Amino acid sequence: MIASMKEEAWGNVDGKEVRLFTLTNRKGSLVKVTNYGLIITDIQTADRRGQLSHVALGFDSLDAYLKGHPFFGAIVGRVANRIAKGKFTLDGRQYTLALNDGPNALHGGLKGFDKKVWDANVSPATAQGQALEFHYLSVDGEEGYPGNLDVTVTYALTDENELCIEYRAETDKATPVNLTNHSYFNLAGGGTHSARRYLSTRSVARRRTAR
Repeated sequence: MIASMKEEAWGNVDGKEVRLFTLTNRKGSLVKVTNYGLIITDIQTADRRGQLSHVALGFDSLDAYLKGHPFFGAIVGRVANRIAKGKFTLDGRQYTLALNDGPNALHGGLKGFDKKVWDANVSPATAQGQALEFHYLSVDGEEGYPGNLDVTVTYALTDENELCIEYRAETDKATPVNLTNHSYFNLAGGGTHSARRYLSTRSVARRRTAR
């Protein structure tokens, strides 16, 4: 089998085109990701019998995501997890964030990175597999965070059935950054919401700060 990358139109958000990308490796495993929130909509890989099975929870359409969901497969930021009372102090200054979880700020706020349309760049295929690079500029003051934050996230599917996610961020002002992918997996296959137990990823971001 030949590794491949397919791109298709998937709708519009805020006047911007949303695309759906399908990465397939030489073993037949595939990952679908959209530039809306960098959501991983589907992961298919072989089970012990060699049959492809859906192992990531997600939806088949953009409209389903726009109706609201528990961050299925999305990139969250600027800061994953909760910030109590939506306030933090940095370099002697207190910042107040948008509240979206009762009295707290959760996963980036009212319109975090999971609800943004990112710029996409298809990287050339390498001996290791297929890759996609996404870019977003979070401007100073967005959701209450200081500094312009220039973020690049790369998804790569290798021929060893590895899904690699790399985060890079640069800022012109001190700011908290904690990026992650928020996928849910159903290792029993099927990609449905019926799993009795679930696991969400907590990736570690590589951060590079420029002042």
